[in-house]
Amino acid sequence: MSERRNASVRKIGVLTSGGDAPGMNAALRAVVRTGIGLGLEVVGIERGFHGLVYDQIRPMDARSVSGIIYLGGTILRTARSQEFRTAEGRQRAIETLKRHGIDGLVAIGGDGTYCGAAALVGECDVRVIGVPGTIDNDIPGTLYTIGFDTAVNTALECIDRIRDTSEAHERVFVVEVMGREAGFIAMESGLAGGAEAVLVPELPFDMGELCARVRSWQERGKKSSIIVVAEGAARGEDVARCIEQSTGISARLTVLGYIQRGGRPTARDRSLATRLGYTAVKLIAEGQSGAAVGISEGEDVRAYPLAHAVSGKRVLPPDIGDVARITAG
Repeated sequence: MSERRNASVRKIGVLTSGGDAPGMNAALRAVVRTGIGLGLEVVGIERGFHGLVYDQIRPMDARSVSGIIYLGGTILRTARSQEFRTAEGRQRAIETLKRHGIDGLVAIGGDGTYCGAAALVGECDVRVIGVPGTIDNDIPGTLYTIGFDTAVNTALECIDRIRDTSEAHERVFVVEVMGREAGFIAMESGLAGGAEAVLVPELPFDMGELCARVRSWQERGKKSSIIVVAEGAARGEDVARCIEQSTGISARLTVLGYIQRGGRPTARDRSLATRLGYTAVKLIAEGQSGAAVGISEGEDVRAYPLAHAVSGKRVLPPDIGDVARITAG
């Protein structure tokens, strides 16, 4: 995290990149209106770093972000850019920034977005601040990321509905949720939904032991069960098949998929996005660069080095597995 006070900032750009997350529009709104409030010119970069490479820039004013705080997705749209991963592609992006006189950049997204932002910090003089927008909640340095709370509540609503059917038909239901490398959505929705088992990438599990637990539940008279599986822990299809073959108990699979990305953001995500977007612009105006913004354990907004945010993955606390196991069944 560095300070660049040798020139005042006049124009900032904002982009959303990678997977969309509910609350990104709320963050965009905060960035644009904070920038205007500080007397800055604000432009939007469409389709993330792809738009930066291909000069897809549009002016943003207060009216352009009116009525978007409750919308899912992102009005700037998003894309993944293979070109930006190359030195030539980044040079084209830097030329776009120079051509439009952009002094500061707010990059909203997950780990891939943060890696792209960190690369720009090392290659140009534009002030760059990262805002965490990902449903996975796996960015180091922040307790919550924009979109996580909405994704968990979406998954929870589906689990609650599936529970009704599970009990009516006396079946085991396997619910597969997103989370290739981090099990935050699975664990939070599983705990809140009273799941009988939660499988996540961070914690080892044994399929034979899981099947034995399912048999024991049936022997105790338990007629239905919900097992929540993060996609990175196992294929839900394989879990359901193994349970049926091992126990003879009917098991059905529901894959929630992209439904977790959509929908109106919760109040918590809208508020978080607004606070983080506001802080990002303030940091740029104060001369900061190479920083990420996040929320602390005490619910305060904090700024910390972008290098820390790309240093690894935030993972579940190791004792959370005990909580899920002991309170289940």
